[in-house]
Amino acid sequence: MTARDAGGVDSRRFRRVFGHFGTGITVITTVDAEGPAGFACQAFAPLSLDPPLVLFCPQAGSDTWRRVRASGFFCVNILAADQRDVSRLFGTRGADRFTAADWSAAPSGAPVLAGALTWADCEVEAVHPGGDHVIVTGRVTTLGPCRDATPLLFYRSRYTTTTPASPYEPPEVVDTLLSWPRHTDWI
Repeated sequence: MTARDAGGVDSRRFRRVFGHFGTGITVITTVDAEGPAGFACQAFAPLSLDPPLVLFCPQAGSDTWRRVRASGFFCVNILAADQRDVSRLFGTRGADRFTAADWSAAPSGAPVLAGALTWADCEVEAVHPGGDHVIVTGRVTTLGPCRDATPLLFYRSRYTTTTPASPYEPPEVVDTLLSWPRHTDWI
């Protein structure tokens, strides 16, 4: 088996190149008759303000994705810098995740992880094919409070975080991209 796909791009090089794109780390959760389920997810983004939509991209064959799709709802837990162990727990296949992690239920019933930077409860809006993943859009139904902490990030195969911003400096445009009043300036 080769590391190249039909288009000739080496999958190891693809991973290395896009490892230079820093991402936040989330844990996507749901609950059903089997109990709670969740997985660590870097492929997450806010999508739309009106209506309030987010997206995430699970592996097409993921058991947790199967359960999210069947339940029709999920919670996005945005991890804080002090939650590396939570990220590792939810990024490990076969781990007994919800015995090891404290959580409470969002309005949908999906788990909200203790200590999350913030969270959003969502309903599955649409599902689109995306190669070996699927692209899931979700309508946000409830937003959680924001913890005063820095986010957990992943960059070049390592956990990292941001440097706290000075409260005396105005936010940069990129810090307020979704709330920027002239969002069409960026398209």
